[in-house]
Amino acid sequence: MNHKPKLWTKDFLIVSSANFFLFLTFYVLMVTLTIYTIEHFHASQAQAGLASSIFVLGAVLVRPLAGKKIDQIGRRKMLLGSLVLFLLASIGYFMVNGLLALMIDRLVHGFAFGLATTATGTIAADIIPNQRRGEGTGYFAMSTNLAMAFGPFIGLVITQHFSYSIIFYAASLFAALALVASLFMNVPEGKMAKATRQKGFKISDYFEKSALPISIFIGFAGFTYSSILSYLTSFAKEMNLMDAASFFFVVFAVFLLASRPFTGRMFDVLGENAVIYPALVFYAIGMVMLSQSHHGITLLIAAAFIGVGYGTFQSSCQAISIKEAPSGRMGLATSTFFTMYDFGIGSGPFLLGFLIPFTGFKGLFIGMAIFAFILIGLYFLVHGKKASLRKKMQTEERMSA
Repeated sequence: MNHKPKLWTKDFLIVSSANFFLFLTFYVLMVTLTIYTIEHFHASQAQAGLASSIFVLGAVLVRPLAGKKIDQIGRRKMLLGSLVLFLLASIGYFMVNGLLALMIDRLVHGFAFGLATTATGTIAADIIPNQRRGEGTGYFAMSTNLAMAFGPFIGLVITQHFSYSIIFYAASLFAALALVASLFMNVPEGKMAKATRQKGFKISDYFEKSALPISIFIGFAGFTYSSILSYLTSFAKEMNLMDAASFFFVVFAVFLLASRPFTGRMFDVLGENAVIYPALVFYAIGMVMLSQSHHGITLLIAAAFIGVGYGTFQSSCQAISIKEAPSGRMGLATSTFFTMYDFGIGSGPFLLGFLIPFTGFKGLFIGMAIFAFILIGLYFLVHGKKASLRKKMQTEERMSA
């Protein structure tokens, strides 16, 4: 009898929980820091936007180095050290007394976030059995997706009913929970990379070549999704849909959770294309519905389509980046994937902000809906065609055996 290797181990639950609290802290602060900066430091919109996005910049800058060094330093050391720094930076918001100090704390917080999430992603990739790669990566990525849903909700509820100091207490609590949980985890260590002295800069020292195509794709996908994170509230206000918008990410999470048991198994049994193409179509339909929303129910149906679509192909692409990489370079593959993803999510709000005066919020989402359909063709070029040929060859080999 063919027994599946165990997925839901103690260590898998702990690393997923730590990752959830890391991203929960990120999203709670992401949706509140802009308003906080304007109100407390009388900053301009541009300065407030920088205070929010400099966190992502810190993560993007440190990820390639983290991917290169993680197995030299040791995964447990990098995880615990970065979580201590993450907690200290979370507490640091209480001591910030000016805009420059806030920027510095946000940058340090981003550095710690980049190190910690590279470590959690690499550790999870090693814990997940190869036979359940798609399913396991999907469940691990769900820790990020749930934080993406509940972080903005928690942040906005706190700003409406409590003082900003409660946000920083919440961020510090979540950071502490991530650290405490990780203390009880058995961390698998990778093979210690040999420290070779090489002259000059080598791109392969910082990025995993095999993971780059799918990582570039997810960067563009993250760019489109950043429009929702940054401008959904403004669009909803313009369309008088604020009541429905407050539940957008909750519906997103519910439908993602409902679909995850099926999509992860489909990835492992039928291959990545059988999951990613339908997910991209779902995402594109959801973006079209979002751009045309005049009623709350339409907005929430759009959230369901986007939750199933975006949540599914984002985690599936993460599984591909790890699957394509040599076993000794999983840390680099993980950092490569998230560097590109963070770059898309972080640069999107800044670049799209220049379009809004010309397109308005409705025009922006129409443009992102068109871009979502273009993503289908882009996926075919970077990975889908290769995956299809590989699947065809495997089928022919089985038939001839």
